[in-house]
Amino acid sequence: MAHLATPPSRTGLLVIQPLRRRQCGECHAGPLSLLVIEEGAPRCLDCADLGHLVFLPRGDTALTRRSREESALSAVVVRFNRRKARYERQGVLVEEAGLVRAEERCLADAEARRRRRARDAGRRAAEDVRFAEAFAAEIRRLFPGCPEERAREIAAHASVRGSGRVGRSAAGRALSEGAVVSAVVASVRHVETPYDQLLMSGVPRHEARRRIRAGVESVLEGWRDEGMGTGTRVDAG
Repeated sequence: MAHLATPPSRTGLLVIQPLRRRQCGECHAGPLSLLVIEEGAPRCLDCADLGHLVFLPRGDTALTRRSREESALSAVVVRFNRRKARYERQGVLVEEAGLVRAEERCLADAEARRRRRARDAGRRAAEDVRFAEAFAAEIRRLFPGCPEERAREIAAHASVRGSGRVGRSAAGRALSEGAVVSAVVASVRHVETPYDQLLMSGVPRHEARRRIRAGVESVLEGWRDEGMGTGTRVDAG
């Protein structure tokens, strides 16, 4: 076997990423992505009693060290580099529970904090999706005639995190009727009327709103269900 760039661990457990297609000499499974050489023959991880371990790629020295400390059983994974004519470390196999404990220990590290921020960002994104769906559902409840896709567009726009729009206000987060209707009115004003063109032509905002008020109310009435005229009303202007 060629020289190892990194010596194997003291336990002597070494796992290889083969460059060629290999099959297990015991159970004949293959091709193997990882194997162990026993008595000159390849063995799959299951046959080598290492199948329960998980692979941790190289790159995070602290996590690797702590994972091996937390694992009763571990192995170094290497792959042969033809250009350098030597085996090079690719990572380690460790017990999953040991990896979890090691990650917990690494929470104080900068990289671990970055990973936690990424997970938090994913959690916030999921919360935002759920909130936008709830906002859209409330729009559809108040305005059953509003097309579903249009309700989703209004909700998505109104509920963008950090936007300062009505959907992110305290009333909006509480899905108050007034906040939801305000979001719908604002959207109708910009999309279904010439309001933006009036502003661009120099018409003062209050005058532009006065001119398009009837158009906004017409759209809202068309989206309301019959008999639902007693709910919260917001001045379309």
